[in-house]
Amino acid sequence: MSFQFPLLHTTPVPPVSRPALATQYLPALDLNLVDETADKTVRALLAPGRRRVFFMNAHCCNIRRQDRGYADAVARADMLLPDGVGIELAARFTGQKLAANLNGTDLLPKLLEQAATRGKSVYLFGGKPGVADAAAAQLILSTPNLRIAGTRDGYGGAADPEAVIADINESGADIVLVAMGVPLQEMWLDRYADRLAADLTLAVGAFLEFSAGVIDRAPRLVRQARMEWGWRLMKEPRRLAKRYLVGNFTFVANAARRAFATAENRAKRRIAAKRVLDVATAATALVLLAPVFALTALAIRAESRGAVIFRQTRVGQNGETFTMFKFRSMSQDAEARRAAVLSQSDRDGVCFKAKADPRITRVGRFIRRASIDELPQIFNVLRGDMSIVGPRPALPVEVDAYPPRALRRLAVKPGITGVWQVSGRADVGFDEMVEMDIAYAREASVGLDLALMYRTIGAVLSGRGAY
Repeated sequence: MSFQFPLLHTTPVPPVSRPALATQYLPALDLNLVDETADKTVRALLAPGRRRVFFMNAHCCNIRRQDRGYADAVARADMLLPDGVGIELAARFTGQKLAANLNGTDLLPKLLEQAATRGKSVYLFGGKPGVADAAAAQLILSTPNLRIAGTRDGYGGAADPEAVIADINESGADIVLVAMGVPLQEMWLDRYADRLAADLTLAVGAFLEFSAGVIDRAPRLVRQARMEWGWRLMKEPRRLAKRYLVGNFTFVANAARRAFATAENRAKRRIAAKRVLDVATAATALVLLAPVFALTALAIRAESRGAVIFRQTRVGQNGETFTMFKFRSMSQDAEARRAAVLSQSDRDGVCFKAKADPRITRVGRFIRRASIDELPQIFNVLRGDMSIVGPRPALPVEVDAYPPRALRRLAVKPGITGVWQVSGRADVGFDEMVEMDIAYAREASVGLDLALMYRTIGAVLSGRGAY
């Protein structure tokens, strides 16, 4: 179903041209975006019928505001797929949560696998000379039974549109992937897709370069945290700085402004503003602290074997569990030894803390003292599991032992820092911590968050209660 809001409207697409697929109209974006899982989206893309498909990320939305020709091409597309954390964030501003991030680099391999199973052929058009051929070779290796109908580069090979159209049609391709960059690829398809015999045409950005190995993909943890843009920025800072730093900030600010204008009450505006602050702070910290991440990882690995990142189930807002990330500061068997050291807790209440915990490594003691062990929770913030400011995320076993009043601290997202963290951390008793967190949940605001973030600097330098 499609929801309509009286904001800025795009040119409507006739209902018969759209697949029977749920779509979501986002006021902060003014776009009809597919809101389905990757598997359902692939089935819809390969269903009988002709369709022209574009991916939409923050960069695309920024260009759409400035380029009328591109905006018209987007309005006439049959399907728009949400791509990237910026689009997800804009959706959250309006209280909506998209079913999936349908970025092309992850979705297209699934599409090609299904295409190969159904005997459909694919034409690759775009990239520098040789890129489409290299991508074809790699895709054939990685996708059993995939048929590549033809390839053509996006430079000299794209100079004569009539020759391109003839070559694609003569190849008999069922699917055409066009990779010439935004907005050229979308405008090319908008102009010529109706003359192609292929049922499915997609504008796919850098997919051919990723497939050919010209551009390296980010590590899985970075992708899961929706920070692949940060990885690409570090790889190509000169080319992508304006797009990712200035462009993403502009998009988020515009989406937030429009969300605030349509929010029904103060609570929604506060939640949206807090999320903007979280993402902006976490993204900036991740870039600035990249050397600290690297040095810490090397130090941990040099002292002891095992994973650098420690993953643990914690309880978040409204009692929902999530996987929290930390730099490993203990021995590999720390969890198995936890029961044996519970009696050594220096803290009253249900939360365990021990200064002389024998499981902590030498590197671990240093990174705990400096609060470096908490830095990977930046990824939790970007994923939306945590906030920069909020109550300490508790273990499920601790929450099971909570008295009824303590459950009220779960009304907001847990944070990397907060009232408890800047007031002495482990030196503060459990009951006092609960009252602090309840007070924060009641009074939370962007101004309070900024004040607590500022006080965190002093708390980290003093090291009080950090062990």
